[in-house]
Amino acid sequence: MSAQEAVQMGEDGTVKIPIDLRQGFGMDAGMTVILERTAEGILIRPAVVLPVEAYTPARKAEFLLNNAVDLEDYRRAVREVRGLGIEPDEVPHTKPVRY
Repeated sequence: MSAQEAVQMGEDGTVKIPIDLRQGFGMDAGMTVILERTAEGILIRPAVVLPVEAYTPARKAEFLLNNAVDLEDYRRAVREVRGLGIEPDEVPHTKPVRY
């Protein structure tokens, strides 16, 4: 393929990207892309989509307790966990070494 190739836009705005370009950039049907406005025109790039984990109160409690670095921080985490309506002793975690 040359550096430029003309393609026709569909009525609904779809543009068919030639297969050699799609394969060259690892783009497959159904993949998410990023469209960016530039001074030269529209830049189309493959997007990286990462799954988002929705944390349950129990998971948040585990993070709070496991990330405490000292006694004061651990006590603060215990208060926050209880504020979530969870008893800290029921959450699997490791207490800080200095506890």
